[in-house]
Parts: sequence; structure tokens; C-alpha cells
Amino acid sequence: MSYHTPVLLKTCLEGLEINPGGRYVDATFGGGGHSLEILRNLNEDGTLFSFDQDADAAANVPDDSRFTLIPLNFRYLKSSLRLQRAIPVDGILADLGVSSHQFDKAARGFSIRFDAPLDMRMNTSQPLNAASILAEYPEEKIRNILKEYGEIKEAGKLARHLCNVRSDRTIGTTGMLLDLIRPFARKGQENSFAAQVFQALRIEVNDELGSLRDFLEQCAEVIKPGGRLVVMSYHSLEDRLVKNFIRNGKFSGEAEKDLFGRVSLPFKAVNRKPIRPDEQEIMSNPRSRSAVLRIAERTEE
Repeated sequence: MSYHTPVLLKTCLEGLEINPGGRYVDATFGGGGHSLEILRNLNEDGTLFSFDQDADAAANVPDDSRFTLIPLNFRYLKSSLRLQRAIPVDGILADLGVSSHQFDKAARGFSIRFDAPLDMRMNTSQPLNAASILAEYPEEKIRNILKEYGEIKEAGKLARHLCNVRSDRTIGTTGMLLDLIRPFARKGQENSFAAQVFQALRIEVNDELGSLRDFLEQCAEVIKPGGRLVVMSYHSLEDRLVKNFIRNGKFSGEAEKDLFGRVSLPFKAVNRKPIRPDEQEIMSNPRSRSAVLRIAERTEE
């Protein structure tokens, strides 16, 4: 698909263990590749609810009475499904990260390949964008964003430099930002360094990790016992949250025990090791190379 090529499509569908008459959620509709495949595996009694906060995704909605698009971030999973009277569900699929369409559409400002407005909003109706972060956030907060979300070693020096520059002029385009950060990159690693900086800003603009935490906690409340959760992430910050939640029922620390030392977890891992694309898929779709897929089953209550 030109909008977005679904990664590990067959494995994701197998992970859901689809019941043809069941109720499913595609938490990240995008180009609709995963949703269309789920629909192909449902009979006339099956239903699919898909979420996407990006207005561009609406152009990909299939003409299918079994399908409902909810134009919101997946952090509103539980309340949205309650309004649809669609709780519980048999399975949820989430393909995290940025779609190919968002990277390839220059005006969105996600890519280091284009000189464009410094935007990076997945929901273009929200006020906060990457330019406003660099213009308004205090230096310490910018440093923390670069360090925590981009894993930038020289985060302090880079944040100070950006704040010094903004006192004279607005950092309003991706091209200008690239020029400013280039001296901080090691020789030969300019592109990877730029990608780290852009990732950090994008995560903050869209509150990606906060949304993911909210989403995962609600999955435990809306998936029926025996149902499946299938999550594909593209960087270690996302994957760590998913892994910890499946393993311990929380995002940090050890699993909680009751007075008798027993552990009760909402999910159990189906695959002990994360699933990654094979060499053939990476060759045909280079953007799949960082994908990490985890599958979990809702435990009995």
C-alpha cells in the first residue's frame, strides 16, 4: 500500500487468533492494511473498531458495515468502546510509530529528508507542535526530552545551543533544525543523530509514551479472558513499556504480590522472545527493520 506497508502482517493476524464472529480493535488504523486483513478473516457477525487521530487516515476507510473508524488517539480506547457498546473485545492490534504516509508527506515535518515546517503532529488539530516546543519550553525541559526520548549524550549542550539561537530567531523549519544540530553529530553519523533528535521531539509533541501507557492499562480492562493483545513497536522506549506491562503488569519495578506472595497478572506472554521481520521483509520494506512484535493473552480473572 502506498500509504503504509503493514509490517509482519501474517504474524500479527496469527497472533490475534481471530474468531470469525468476534469483535476486534485495530488501535492504529493508518493505511488500513491490518484492518483490511482482519476484516477478511471475519464473517458477517464479526466487527472491527479502528482508531486513528490523523485526519488523513479517513481517506482509507473501507466500505464495510462491519467496520467503524473512531477518529481519536487510542488512549481513549475504553471510553470510546463503551460508547459503541463494544466491551469486551476478543483482541486488539496496535502498530505503533509513524506511518510511511506521515514520513513521506513533507509538510508534516516528520522526516529529515525534506525542508518543511517543524510540525510533527499526528493530530493536526492540536496546538502543540515541534516548533512551539523549541520556542517555548525551558532549556532544562528540552534537555530532558533530548536525553530521555532521543537518548542524546550531549543533550545539555544541544539544548543550550538551541535556546541561545531561539533568542535571536525562530527555529521554524526542519532544515533549520538540521543545520543547528549537525555540528553536534559525530562524523558519518549525521543522519542517525538527526533521527534521534526528531524522534525525541515527535514523542513529546504527541505524548506517545503517555498515550501508550494509558492504552495498555485499558487493554487489560476491555479484552476478554483468553483474548489477544498484539503490539508492534519501533524503538526501545516503546518496547520496554510493552514488555514490562506484559511481564509485570506495570511499567517499572517487579510484579506486585498479594499477602500470600501470589502474583496476579492481566496478561501472559505468548512469545517469550520478541518477533522481528526476516531479512526478506526488511529488504522489501526497509522501514520494518526496527519492528519488534509482542503477543500476549488476557488471563482469567
